[in-house]
Amino acid sequence: MNHPIDRGTYHPAPPLADKQPFSRGMLALLLAPLAVIWFGSLGMRSLISPDEGRYASIAWEMMRSGDWITPRLNGLLYFEKPPMQYWLSALFLHLFGLNEFAARLWPALAGFLTVLAVGATASRLWGRETGIRTLAIAASMTWIFGNAHFLTLDAGLTLFLTLALCAVLIAENVPATPAVRRNWIWLAWAAMAGAVLSKGLVGILIPGATLVLTCLWRRDFGPWRRMHWWSGLLIFLVLAAPWFVLVSMRNPTFAQFFFIHEHFARYLTKVHQREGSWWYYLPLLLGGMLPWTSALPWLGPRRAGDAPPRGVAPADFLFVHSVFILLFFSASGSKLPSYILPMFPALALLIGLRLQQASPRVLRGHLLVPILVWSIALVASTQSARVASHSTPAEIFAQLGAGIRWGGAVFLAFAAFAWWALRRRGVTLAIVSLALGHLIGMTMVMAAHNAYGQLKSAAPIVSALEPVLRSGAPMFAVGIYDQTLPFYLRRDVVLVDYQDEFAMGQVLEPGRSLDSLDAFASRWQALPQAGAYMDFPSFIAMRQRGLPMRVIFQDQRRVVVARQ
Repeated sequence: MNHPIDRGTYHPAPPLADKQPFSRGMLALLLAPLAVIWFGSLGMRSLISPDEGRYASIAWEMMRSGDWITPRLNGLLYFEKPPMQYWLSALFLHLFGLNEFAARLWPALAGFLTVLAVGATASRLWGRETGIRTLAIAASMTWIFGNAHFLTLDAGLTLFLTLALCAVLIAENVPATPAVRRNWIWLAWAAMAGAVLSKGLVGILIPGATLVLTCLWRRDFGPWRRMHWWSGLLIFLVLAAPWFVLVSMRNPTFAQFFFIHEHFARYLTKVHQREGSWWYYLPLLLGGMLPWTSALPWLGPRRAGDAPPRGVAPADFLFVHSVFILLFFSASGSKLPSYILPMFPALALLIGLRLQQASPRVLRGHLLVPILVWSIALVASTQSARVASHSTPAEIFAQLGAGIRWGGAVFLAFAAFAWWALRRRGVTLAIVSLALGHLIGMTMVMAAHNAYGQLKSAAPIVSALEPVLRSGAPMFAVGIYDQTLPFYLRRDVVLVDYQDEFAMGQVLEPGRSLDSLDAFASRWQALPQAGAYMDFPSFIAMRQRGLPMRVIFQDQRRVVVARQ
């Protein structure tokens, strides 16, 4: 069996040297502020509904109940996703308390580790200077940074998929003994297990499709033969299978719901009502790549200058991985913006590879795209009052607009420094400067977003409720539900005339919810004290029934009342 060490190792042309040589100080110049920006901003914003509240509440429920096998949301069985994020978030909530920082720590850590993995892989494949450039590119990509700072499952999935991809790239292209290469392949199998435990079968589908399609395309099945199938599958099953077995033993309905409803029905049908046209992800791809969007035309597969003597080049794997993810989710009947996140680390590696031979003059031209985008955003933010509405008042947009203006000003200052560095052939310094400017600008915008986020968070509601509602008094969600409410309230709420993703849990555990407004009215009248969260139509309906209610909190979208 042919092995990469036998056929020559892939070494593309070295990058154009900076006039200002790269040093270890450049790495510190990037990593120190990167870590501060990355983790320091996690607690600046309240959790928002639905995703952040949902996943924080499940982790909190797991932590307080001690049941690490069966996930529950608001006290009801919840089988939509595997437990990896719940486990880690529950651990961080236990260590750091029930707060926004701890709730977001796992996706932030996963995103940060993804960036480090991308930089380390580029360094091994193409040299240390390309590694630091690629790390800066990955860290500052809007979609990687943004998704790492919102509590969803996709940052964790992306970490494990990136580890699997990078491990295979290193095993195939870096000189090493057969034992070392085998260890890299074993790491890829372990990472696929982590991906499956993060979000299900997509965790093995994406790496598998990347491998098969690349081998078919390049007519080279060497990478396939070198996957150590028997030992690799054993590692995968030992890590991934136990939870699925245990949860199925405790909950006989799990397998049908998780694999059929949450995988095949979600992908093949529109049952989840998350539809989108075939081009749904194209604007997200362009915006998510900022400030490196202008490099997109360069990111094709293997070129003559970067092909190995024989076999499959890293660029081929990266290209297939990215295109497959884009096409696969574009064809799905259920679309959400974060689904394509796993393609962005591969795009960062491709950009790092292609920038090796880019001249400073060419790179100055690429600076014009993010400069133009930030400038347009800065100017548009001065007109924020024009988009105000009854549900979102002008002062909310005013705060968001101020954040965009400050962020834009900071980015443009860093971009000017990058332009100056490029005039002196300081390519790495320019890339690091552009990356930090974009990171700081995005952080300012996200901090300003908290004003809008308060309209989708229960944090202000609970602050108003705590002084008037006893700890044992029940809380109802009438006709609507805020996913952040149980997390901030530190207790489950009783759902009234509401199903959505709770339908399965309500069928399996009847009695935990109320199915009608009549049932709620009867329960409310019988209680000495209670609270209720509702929209304005429900509030008017309950007031017309003559229910005793005192308004505790209200804004443009919701009302909270107390029974005292």
